[in-house]
Amino acid sequence: MSGHPMEKTTITQFLMALVGALVPVLIVAFLLFNMIMGIMATHVGGDDAKAAAEEIADRLKPVGEVAIGEVKPAAGGAIDGKKIYESICQACHATGAAGAPKVGDKSAWGPRIGQGKDTLLKHAIAGFTGKSGTMPAKGGNPALSDAEIKAAVDHMVGLSK
Repeated sequence: MSGHPMEKTTITQFLMALVGALVPVLIVAFLLFNMIMGIMATHVGGDDAKAAAEEIADRLKPVGEVAIGEVKPAAGGAIDGKKIYESICQACHATGAAGAPKVGDKSAWGPRIGQGKDTLLKHAIAGFTGKSGTMPAKGGNPALSDAEIKAAVDHMVGLSK
């Protein structure tokens, strides 16, 4: 057998061949990337990019916010019992949830009103559990002041006499 004897390839030779093959591929990829980014930069100008970013931010912002019991009078203004009723109390007193007497139901409110406004106010502020249901303290919103609770109770009593 005559022929050319084959030399063994060492690890160093293999790694050098691998690097030699990968370097040109990486250079071409880098140049293509830069070319594409340059083309994109000319088509999407500064103002367009800003408008696009604002449009994306608009699409991602929340649709709404939930605020429970945030009814506060204007500085120096009177407390509006109707607004407090509509924002908090109505959830139970318009539907009868948890055994709450419905506003306007004279037969349900009559005995309660008969106990006196002080008792009604005490139960509304501190909470009350009776035979027919439960009234959470301050309608479940501890941020309300006693004056706000009183205004809401006065409003409901006025509608239920």
